[in-house]
Amino acid sequence: MNNTSYRDSKFLDPLDKLSLLSAPISEYFGSNTFNRAAMEKYLPEDVLQLFDNALRTGQSIDRNLADAFAEGLKNWAIDNGAKHYTHWIQPINNNTAEKHDAFFKPALDRHNPSLESFSGSDLMQKEPDASSFPSGGLRNTAQARGYSVWDPTATIFILETELSKTLYIPSIYIAWTGEALDYKTPLLRSLRQLDRAATEVARLFNPDVKGVKATLGWEQEYFVVEEDVYHQRHDLKMAGRTLFGNKPARNQQLEDHYFGAIPERVQNFIADFETEAHRLGIPVITRHNEVAPGQYECAPMFEDVNNAVDHNLLLMNLMRRVASRHGLRVLLHEKPFAGINGNGKHNNWSLSTYEGHNLLSPGKDPGHNLSFLTFFVNIVAAVNRVAAVNRFESLIRASIATPGNDHRLGANEAPPAIISVYTGEFIEKVLERFKTEGLHESINAKSVLHLDLYSVPTVELDSTDRNRTSPFPFTGNKFEYRAVGASANCAQALTVLQAAIADQLAQFKQAVDEKVQSGQSVEESIVAVLQQTLRDNERIIFNGNGYSAEWEAEAARRGLSNNKTAPDALGAYLESGARELFERTKVLNERELEARYEIFAEEYIKVLELESRLMLDICNTHIIPGANAYLGQLAATNNQLAQMSQANGNHALLATQHNLQKLLEAVNCVLANTFTLEEKLTQLHHQNDVTHALRYAGKELKPTLEATRHCVDALEVLVDDDRWHFPKYHDMLFNF
Repeated sequence: MNNTSYRDSKFLDPLDKLSLLSAPISEYFGSNTFNRAAMEKYLPEDVLQLFDNALRTGQSIDRNLADAFAEGLKNWAIDNGAKHYTHWIQPINNNTAEKHDAFFKPALDRHNPSLESFSGSDLMQKEPDASSFPSGGLRNTAQARGYSVWDPTATIFILETELSKTLYIPSIYIAWTGEALDYKTPLLRSLRQLDRAATEVARLFNPDVKGVKATLGWEQEYFVVEEDVYHQRHDLKMAGRTLFGNKPARNQQLEDHYFGAIPERVQNFIADFETEAHRLGIPVITRHNEVAPGQYECAPMFEDVNNAVDHNLLLMNLMRRVASRHGLRVLLHEKPFAGINGNGKHNNWSLSTYEGHNLLSPGKDPGHNLSFLTFFVNIVAAVNRVAAVNRFESLIRASIATPGNDHRLGANEAPPAIISVYTGEFIEKVLERFKTEGLHESINAKSVLHLDLYSVPTVELDSTDRNRTSPFPFTGNKFEYRAVGASANCAQALTVLQAAIADQLAQFKQAVDEKVQSGQSVEESIVAVLQQTLRDNERIIFNGNGYSAEWEAEAARRGLSNNKTAPDALGAYLESGARELFERTKVLNERELEARYEIFAEEYIKVLELESRLMLDICNTHIIPGANAYLGQLAATNNQLAQMSQANGNHALLATQHNLQKLLEAVNCVLANTFTLEEKLTQLHHQNDVTHALRYAGKELKPTLEATRHCVDALEVLVDDDRWHFPKYHDMLFNF
């Protein structure tokens, strides 16, 4: 199969899809994107130059350029079989949204032909209703106008289904007032501020630096279950997680699933969605079994943050759609199954210059690498500023606070709610010496491990081990932001992080400039400011076991917050420090920030309410009737045994009576808790405002829901399988 024959084809039939499996990925990677090759083919040279210049300088694209760009884009899309286009947005609900319009415009005059048209105004913006998405009060039913506006820095693509092809235009989503109604707009603002601040600092070391960009490589964890089993579990269908269910006797304790052989059926599904992902320009390069049975992970090559976020959202949608072709369902909830590992989304984040130099690469001698130390220490300081109880009240913790993540954070597969930075022992020693001595020799010589095995190569050891208990560990030339939930749009967490780093770098540059103006050399000024910055923020550095009780006590002594639940964490958005940070960086204004608190608080309340109502429905219509039926059956058996002679029926009678008593206690437990749960739901709607409702949901509703689950789980092991109407964990996790 050659490059030309595939790229010029308009449609991909199943036979072609099979042929892709034997073709190098490079032949079809990005074939469904308006990439550089497509632009050069469909755009006039002067239009492409103007577009490149607009991206390079940050200038707005005018109508004339948009018209010319739109014409080429339309021709490419139609040549590749697309009949509709959509502005693809990221509303604040962890989903994406789209409204399709046809290129085709029917002629109103019978003397004029119908035609396909797509203008610059069609490309630049559309006007979807802004009253029906979460807005936190920025919009309401009477104020419905909103705009989706083309993001020229993101990659445009064509998404295929069985019978359609649609052109997707990644876009921001704003209100008529200009306020952000999405995740992308604040993300782009934070990237702009980070570029400006980091570039000013980078030019202290290299005046020729043109700019700095943030890069991201996410790792997406997910579960796969049979579709027919999924449809039998009302909780999975409606809530995305199991509201009841016992951990099976065999789960992950044998440690045999992690990195094990991928089941053939699952591997076929993975190959299918990877093929589509590659055609959409998503650089997925890694696949493997995760720790829990039925759990898997995929990961891409790193990209610029904006496109990486788009690609993660696109891939999550793609995985769900492709799974149904294979009779499967993908679960992205942070904790779909209690008692075993949940799903995270590790964000491998770094900074590099436009020229490609990684600013977080320590080099061979990090003790003398002042550029590396500058960016590293300032990132540590920024994390401390948004993680400490007496500064911004753990704003970084608030940015990852979701109902799903509450079930995951602090468990054995996820970092704790206490935010800390892991530097590794080698870098920790470098920082300790730098704090008192300044620049010093610290050769980062990799040691070699000789295995003394025939023909097996020697192993080059990294300078330090890894720490999987840290929310924000340094992993050699990047930070691994491990605390983000699997279902989340990672833009929210990165917006907070990047705003804090941009603000910190700007303050650092100002402090250095002041010392230079007082007569010190640039290097002396940088070293002095860095040493003070390190002393002021070193409490956030922790290289030990983040799961230990000792760390909780130590973190409290250091003044680090430990907000274990979303209701405790989300208040950080209302702190004055958070407002001042976002106002200084122009990432969020006060109304936008308050709106996000309202949206995230309401999401938590709505999820808890949904799960509670769902639990009541399942208990009242399935669990309790099934248990009562078995209770009657067991009582009848007990009566029959009681009528038999003692010699023949004593042990059986005692066992039946014992089981009958346990079953009766479990049923009563479920009934009592469902009554309480109904009362708690009623009281939830009597709370004065969203903050009171948030706290009530966390402190009253959630514990009652968990207590009800405990009783239902006790019933599950007592009721006959014929009377239990739902697949159990072993049915869902061990089907492949």
